Amino acid sequence: MQAQTYGYEKRITGASLDVVRAKVTAALAAEGFGVLTEIDVKATLKKKLELDFRPYVILGACNPTLAHRALEADPQVGLLLPCNVVLQQAEGGILVSIVNPQMMFSVVAKPELEPIAKEADERLRRVLAALG
Repeated sequence: MQAQTYGYEKRITGASLDVVRAKVTAALAAEGFGVLTEIDVKATLKKKLELDFRPYVILGACNPTLAHRALEADPQVGLLLPCNVVLQQAEGGILVSIVNPQMMFSVVAKPELEPIAKEADERLRRVLAALG
């Protein structure tokens, strides 16, 4: 797992994007996250701009318990939800990138959100670890 400033990533080799998507979705579910949204960037760019783009999917993942706790602490935190997971075709396989909730929530100056972001971060790191 490689850390980025605003997320974490892992390259999966020897599997298609659809296979990786299924594994990611299952790993998210094991950590209490559901996928609320799915954006097929490749299809959208083709349809709207007639551009060819590599396979690239954005999953909007949400853990309802964590989201509820965060919204109770600050109703405007919904602007930072859900947690995005990106699956994209990259050299050598599928690159899975997951947002770092602690970095994302650092823009909100509310100490009561820190443990929620930390828990979300730990859960999402386990999602990447579960991918092998």
